[in-house]
Amino acid sequence: MLSVSRIAAGNVRCVHPSFVSARKHALAGGFIQTCGSSRRWISIKVNGVLLAKESTPGRRRRKTASELNAAESNDPSGCDDEEERTGLNSSAIVTPCDENRRLPMLGELIQFPNDPSPYPAPPRRHVPINRFFQETEQKAVANTGGPSCLPPPPPPPKPSYTGYILGAIALTAGGLGLAYYNGLFDGPPPPADDTKEDAARKKRTYPASSKDLPKHVPYLLIGGGTASIAAFRSIRVHDPKAKVLMITNELEMPYMRPPLSKELWFNPADTEPLKFRQWNGSERSIFYEPNDYYIDPSKLSDAPNGGVAVARGYEVQRLDVVNRKAILTDGTEMTYDKCLIATGARPKNLPLFESAPRAVRERVTLFKSVHDFEQLSAQLDDGSRVAIIGGGFLGSELACALSKSEQTRKKKVEVFQLFHEGGNMAKVLPEYLSSWTTERLREEGVKVWPKTQVKAVEMQGGKLKLTLVDDSVLLVDRVIVAVGSEPNTDLAKTSGLEVDSKNGGFLVDAELRARSNVFVAGDAACFYDTKFGRRRVEHHDHAIVSGRLAGENMVGLNKPYTHQSMFWSDLGPRISYEAIGLIDSALPTVAVFAKRTAEEMSRAIPTVAAAAAAVGGNDSEKLQAANANVGSVVDAKNVSIVAEEQQPKASEKPVKEPVDEDSFDKGVIFYLRDKKVVGLVLWNVFNRMGTARKILDQHTEYDDLNEVAKLFNLHERPVEDEEAVAEEGTSK
Repeated sequence: MLSVSRIAAGNVRCVHPSFVSARKHALAGGFIQTCGSSRRWISIKVNGVLLAKESTPGRRRRKTASELNAAESNDPSGCDDEEERTGLNSSAIVTPCDENRRLPMLGELIQFPNDPSPYPAPPRRHVPINRFFQETEQKAVANTGGPSCLPPPPPPPKPSYTGYILGAIALTAGGLGLAYYNGLFDGPPPPADDTKEDAARKKRTYPASSKDLPKHVPYLLIGGGTASIAAFRSIRVHDPKAKVLMITNELEMPYMRPPLSKELWFNPADTEPLKFRQWNGSERSIFYEPNDYYIDPSKLSDAPNGGVAVARGYEVQRLDVVNRKAILTDGTEMTYDKCLIATGARPKNLPLFESAPRAVRERVTLFKSVHDFEQLSAQLDDGSRVAIIGGGFLGSELACALSKSEQTRKKKVEVFQLFHEGGNMAKVLPEYLSSWTTERLREEGVKVWPKTQVKAVEMQGGKLKLTLVDDSVLLVDRVIVAVGSEPNTDLAKTSGLEVDSKNGGFLVDAELRARSNVFVAGDAACFYDTKFGRRRVEHHDHAIVSGRLAGENMVGLNKPYTHQSMFWSDLGPRISYEAIGLIDSALPTVAVFAKRTAEEMSRAIPTVAAAAAAVGGNDSEKLQAANANVGSVVDAKNVSIVAEEQQPKASEKPVKEPVDEDSFDKGVIFYLRDKKVVGLVLWNVFNRMGTARKILDQHTEYDDLNEVAKLFNLHERPVEDEEAVAEEGTSK
């Protein structure tokens, strides 16, 4: 086929230009031009060349064989005439009678007789070029109606808008339901909260990038509270050049928390922010150290004399205890030699407020940090009504502070305190003393609602509507939830540390060790007290004591926990107490109170009468009933020393003797377990904590606690009273 193609192509190139005036087309069996005369000339030329290639004997043999085959087969479609096969005017190069011996033309399918293919193509009859075009023209003329095609597809269905309509109805209903849930139909929208934490505050970390933190630190302290600062100071005592890194999720430098609910509210107007006056009259900041005391975290590794650096706004997500590695929430890793976990406790919330609409949640405060104090101070407007839920330490202290502080009194802030117990601090104080404390808070102007709970909350106009269990309603502007706290033990889940199932907190031994080279201190530690067993304490002094002990053990001293921490609380001018040991109202108690002299009573009566006159004008009958006995004054003749002893079993209710309620101004309460003193409350008795600590250390049974109470000099006149008497004498 290649030789024939070359010959045909060569003859085409030899054609005179006058015979070729248009493009050439390669078809089955030969070539064609647009000019009809040229087509026949090219066919004759090719045929002549092919015949010239054959020898004379070969042509004879081919002719003889063709004639014999035609005679035997009598095929009428064989050879029509000699002129058509061999004549100069014939357009067929090879006749159909010589199909098996002809040479294929350019573009024709080649079929070999012995083709091994299992599916050989069937031979096709050769069609001359002129006949091919005639048939093509006839078909074109016959099909004048155009080419046949498939019937047109059916028209598409008309679009349905039912789904869109139902979706729009569902979205509208959902939007209306969400608006109702957020209280938008209760009245005009509440004013914008300008004091709400903005995004810039959340992102203000220091240093700005975790890449600036050191890759390795000898001492790593997780948490920026009192326990961490106490541990750092203890480490520096025994290792003066220690390099300590403190990581905290708060944005402030380490500070003390007790003034947030006590002294800061009573600051004079000229006092600098976040500073308070101490008991001795000196002024100090709530921050433990100034900012320049701390080292930049990026420079800690190169500090020749060591120091402490504080990484603010960061949080440790996991500890690899085996490899001594800490992993932050952003994936940053650092190694350590010793690690202290002092993550503290987080305030509890009530499920009622957690699931409330956003408009309600924005008016609820979980009081814990300095930022909470700043927000609450700025949000108290003139005539604000504040509801404090909780009757423990924090709730009682805040109720007293908000009702007595100068700034809240100028704004005429009204304070309500609600709790389900029978009196203030009922979980700590005996029942009779708890009730007496509640009356003293009412004298300070607090609207105390005991034995009640909030069962529903919603927005009503611009205020919060609190529905209580007895269906009474209280409208307030803000709510402070002070129902306790729970230890922050998130690291235990991710780091494989053990948590105490009863008391909560990280389970540690007497040396405050949770695992090798990992210690826990402060509110988050459930430690083993060698004297009183396993405990968990949430007080400022315990954070100092446990932090100091953890720091000493981190440098290798291995000391057990033996020092008992104390706590204190101030609730107005008539209640100020200190306590140490196990303080639980479920334990049996023995109380010894001092006898007040007639002179002391004469000075106290005007104070009580003034407080009684200041209380009044309540909006609710329930409040009037709760505050009915505020102005009661007791006859001074019945004042005596009170000694009350309860049964050793904690399950039994205390047996109260009829005593004068105005006798509880000064005394000592002993808490017993197995007839041994395990805790003491010094009620308006000061500078005697060393004596109380010695009594606890003896851990023995006493026959007469009245004799023990004499160690506290209950009849000693306070320094303030002596100064007042001296001033009265000079004035006379």
